[in-house]
Amino acid sequence: DESVKGIIFTGGPNSVYDEKSPKISKEIFNLHKPILGICYGAQLLSYLLGGHVSSATISEYGKTEVKVIRPESKLFQGVSSTTEVFMSHTDYIDTIPEGFTLTSLTENCPTGSFECEERKIYATQFHPEVMHTVQGQKMLENFVLGICGCKGDWKCETFIEDQIKEIREKTNGKKVLLGLSGGVDSAVVAALVSKAIGKNLYCVFVDHGLMRKNEGDEVESVFSKFDLNFIRANAQDLFFSRLQGVAEPEQKRKIIGATFLEVFEAETKKLSECEFLAQGTIYPDRIESGLGISAKIKSHHNVGGLPKNMSFKGLVEPLRDLFKDEVREVGRLLGLPDFIVNRQPFPGPGLGVRIIGEVTPEKVRIVQDADYIFRQELHKAGIDHEISQYFAALSNMRSVGVMGDFRTYDYAVVLRAVQTDDFMT
Repeated sequence: DESVKGIIFTGGPNSVYDEKSPKISKEIFNLHKPILGICYGAQLLSYLLGGHVSSATISEYGKTEVKVIRPESKLFQGVSSTTEVFMSHTDYIDTIPEGFTLTSLTENCPTGSFECEERKIYATQFHPEVMHTVQGQKMLENFVLGICGCKGDWKCETFIEDQIKEIREKTNGKKVLLGLSGGVDSAVVAALVSKAIGKNLYCVFVDHGLMRKNEGDEVESVFSKFDLNFIRANAQDLFFSRLQGVAEPEQKRKIIGATFLEVFEAETKKLSECEFLAQGTIYPDRIESGLGISAKIKSHHNVGGLPKNMSFKGLVEPLRDLFKDEVREVGRLLGLPDFIVNRQPFPGPGLGVRIIGEVTPEKVRIVQDADYIFRQELHKAGIDHEISQYFAALSNMRSVGVMGDFRTYDYAVVLRAVQTDDFMT
């Protein structure tokens, strides 16, 4: 395929010697495409090409200083001779393949990176794709733009135009159903699909009672003005009854996801026949759900294909290859209000996974109020846009405190604020 400019073998928790670890045919080298192996991907390249991988005496995890010993490498153009990178590995490459050149190393890792410029094969034991690798972005630019020869001319405006055309061609005048949560992802999908097909889009907003304070009413207020059909299903009592006595986080996710689909399906039966299902799946959702044989970090209710009990012809997932910052930019260009576009990321299961232990209406009210106060105070301080994500969670631990002049003994609230670009776990 001439449209493929290069190939990246990503990292992972496996060992190349594990029977079930990801492998690939050596025929891939006959494609003569530039290849970059990262972490496990680097070990796999070494393994396939005749090098040797061993288990490390000292595992490396976290920030590490790497020394570039081949500064003329195309991968390291514009990169300092000594730079901070992020390592996360137990196995390491002790012998690089014949015909390859060592390009960097660390104090504990004899092979930080290696390459064969002639074959355009490059490998790094460290992770250039994470923020902790200070000059990782430059390394990736060198590979993608320099070595692979890509243009780097992707723009949100062009993406919107292409997606509108693709959605129209795929749906061909048929009706589309969207589960609208009110979060950034589903909101952008609603705006994008609405722009493509208008009233052929039916948005079902399932209010499970696990939203942020006043969020249900805000969602209805915004989307009732769009060129689409908005349906609100109030199902708070059903969700709370299903979650009674359940404390394990993954089990709560599954229950909320299954109940959501049940309510969603019941609502769709009341509507005109919809042949396509739209979802707000973004790229981190797909990665974290561990599709294929990669490790699952956490399940996502919108990943894994069409719901088995729903007879749709196909999925409409226009954001499936975008990260959160790109999704926000698309939303701005589509004219969504700032309070929607800049809305804090919110899990599909809602506050159900921000409450440790059993979920009850009382606990939901506590975390809703705490989260609202936290967000309001950051906004008043003028720093809300400087922080990527901030929210309140409710622990399952009671603590002694003072309210007024009286002793209290109540649940402890956890406040968290983090900085990130890609919103990966």
